[in-house]
Amino acid sequence: MNRPRQALVIAVARDGGHRFSKPLATTITLLAGLGVEGDAHARVTVQHRSRVAADPSQLNLRQVHLIQAELFAELAMQGFAVAPGALGENVTTEGIDLLSLPVGARLQLGRTALVEVTGLRNPCAQIERFRPGLLAAVLGRDAAGRLVRKAGIMGVVLEGGLVRPGDAIGLTLPPPPHRALERV
Repeated sequence: MNRPRQALVIAVARDGGHRFSKPLATTITLLAGLGVEGDAHARVTVQHRSRVAADPSQLNLRQVHLIQAELFAELAMQGFAVAPGALGENVTTEGIDLLSLPVGARLQLGRTALVEVTGLRNPCAQIERFRPGLLAAVLGRDAAGRLVRKAGIMGVVLEGGLVRPGDAIGLTLPPPPHRALERV
């Protein structure tokens, strides 16, 4: 009998600067209402440069960036070697389809950290500068021809705590009707 695979954190990363890739860490600390301690995007208000330029008072719905490791395997089959942290994510997961989660889904990371999913990361030209051709590889189309963004999801920290590789991931879905993720 095949048992479902447990969802796990396989890598964590943070960077105090606004660089594309983030160095891996042994642990990260999530701070309620702020994001990843020591990360350039940890604030109540938006820190993504293009969004700051548009309106620096916007709430930060992009406090934590998560990517499923399964994307790296898919990219490897297309000739792209991408490792955890390389696409700027804070948390790399395995065994959970992040892209299919609805807005408001809650992910418990480790013992106490709780992240509420806010939307999809919108892949930008920085991905193309990182690896030519990669932008097209992290975008696709579904059966109806709608754009599919595969570069991870974003969330806000509801409850803080330590997160490390090997931590289990718990999932709580919001009450229906569920709202599909859109870019944030």
